[in-house]
Amino acid sequence: MSLTLVIGGTRSGKSAHAERLAAASGLPVRYVATADASDPAMAERIAAHRARRPAGWEAVEVDGSLRVALAERDGVCVLLDGLGTWIAGALHHAGAFEDPAALAGVRTRIAEEVGGLAETARGGDPVIVVAEEAGHGLLPADAASRAWLDLLGEATQRLAAVAERVELVVAGRPLRLAGDDPRARPIPPPSMPITMAQSPPLAESDAALRRHGDGDVRPGDADHAVNVIAGGPPPWLRDALHAALDAHADRYPDDHAARTALAASHGRAPDEIVPTNGAAEALWLLPAALRPRLAACVHPAFTEAEAALRAHGVPVARVQRDPERGFALDPAAVPDDADLVVLGNPASPSGTLDRAAALLALRRPGRVVVVDEAFMDLVPGEPASLVRQPLDDVLVVRSLTKALAIPGLRAGYAVAAPPLATMLRAVRPPWSCNALALAALAAAARRPAELAAAAERAQTERQDLERRLAALPHVRTWPAAANFVLVEVPDGPALVAALRERAIAVRPAASFPGLGANHLRITARAPEQNARLVAALAEALA
Repeated sequence: MSLTLVIGGTRSGKSAHAERLAAASGLPVRYVATADASDPAMAERIAAHRARRPAGWEAVEVDGSLRVALAERDGVCVLLDGLGTWIAGALHHAGAFEDPAALAGVRTRIAEEVGGLAETARGGDPVIVVAEEAGHGLLPADAASRAWLDLLGEATQRLAAVAERVELVVAGRPLRLAGDDPRARPIPPPSMPITMAQSPPLAESDAALRRHGDGDVRPGDADHAVNVIAGGPPPWLRDALHAALDAHADRYPDDHAARTALAASHGRAPDEIVPTNGAAEALWLLPAALRPRLAACVHPAFTEAEAALRAHGVPVARVQRDPERGFALDPAAVPDDADLVVLGNPASPSGTLDRAAALLALRRPGRVVVVDEAFMDLVPGEPASLVRQPLDDVLVVRSLTKALAIPGLRAGYAVAAPPLATMLRAVRPPWSCNALALAALAAAARRPAELAAAAERAQTERQDLERRLAALPHVRTWPAAANFVLVEVPDGPALVAALRERAIAVRPAASFPGLGANHLRITARAPEQNARLVAALAEALA
């Protein structure tokens, strides 16, 4: 995967930040310690580090070569803490502090070790190296201390030159020095030539996070892949859109009327409503607005939130729902130090509806909980919705795309206490929610009966699909609350191909973290369409 270099001064928070990055990798962690516990003060520091690390991490102490850190590391995230301590130990064991003549030999060995670390760490699973940021003061008077600074600076530059990610931690806050943009990479110092490729490859983008069901539907297909109610917008909404086009197309959008109508419908204040270019934009505003240090994304779920966080360099810890527990939310599985938690309710693609008490159990001092309720308006009565609860640390994201069948208009909004809402507006592009989308939001907010009818329709269609699927052998389903059903079948790819031959589109769910190729998300339609789909499934499974 990648080499990440985390640098920072004494007590800057660099180790704690590196530990969060390691935990967010989702892999078993090998903690490679370089400090010498023989010194009482250092032993106290080591004990504090050990106490805050998860008990399941493997600990390895390095007393010589760094190569032990990367031995047999397939499927493991390696965290080496720290580079400067290891260099100091190498100088001490070589007697360089007492004998300056010994510096030449140890300098060569350290350069070789760091070169080997840089080359080996570029391939395979993630490697995180913590290094001290030193040398901002006066140049030390003794040769050994000057040598330590020189060697640490050269080693840090060498690793930074090939790292895909370099972060400087100041007062507990990480600052990105280099990332996926090759123009941001430091130039290797001439005194430490790099023998490997001079332009390390960019980190592969996680395309699965940006995959959506609309790409699975061809013209003419029976669409069971996209979770939008069939039939297009209702007549009353078409009238509102035509009126908005005539009245507002020649001026910049004004969201006052939409915010007022939505606030009234949810029992909130207008300044707590932030209209956005669909729910996806609201999720993409989170990293820039909230600047979290560690985000937890509860999966399987809509993946744009994680894509946004990763694009902004935010470490993400994946919290997996357990299919054997009905994909129920386990608040205890969320890392305690996550200062942002994002989850869907109902969740897609499982359709799981969590109780409000489970959601509220996620709250912690200093943490913001974001609940994506994009499918809540398809649940009759909207049980467990938090949109009417004015909590300072809970942000709710909503969408009218599905219930009103207007995916092309991008009509979404966030609901949050005024301080959080202000933070979202501060990073939202101007006029991001267009006049037609605002008209749709305002019109729908004033028609609760029509939205309730859409929810009843979605429930009826889903229950019809669930009954038909229950009659099929070798098909596993889970309880759902929205307008789709998650299924597990013996051979997902073959089944998807067989349905495509019959011009039927379903959503392969392998791109959702925690699910595999045999999971499919199927959107419910009218009974006759459900019947055709299930008949095709039965034929393909026979």
